[in-house]
Amino acid sequence: MDTDPEFYDRADAHIHLSNSQINNEIGPGKVSASFLYSVARFNAWLTATGFSNGEEMKEKKNEVIEYFKTEYLKMLEENLDDYISQFDDYMEVNKK
Repeated sequence: MDTDPEFYDRADAHIHLSNSQINNEIGPGKVSASFLYSVARFNAWLTATGFSNGEEMKEKKNEVIEYFKTEYLKMLEENLDDYISQFDDYMEVNKK
């Protein structure tokens, strides 16, 4: 993936914010759901900025959905593979 120099810094900032929202009452699953919703909402807005009207946007809706599904799947697979290969380090298995 071609990224700009601040790509991972921005991603880490979002992750740190999400991690800070996890507490005894709000678990990681609920925070993840909110995070996922916010990304979907932001991407809907981002998509809308590229169109002149709702009808134009509606015509491209399936194409936009496929693009975001494909990109998310690639990123999820990459990160799952990373966690699989670095599981002990990331999950601090031997640091008890």
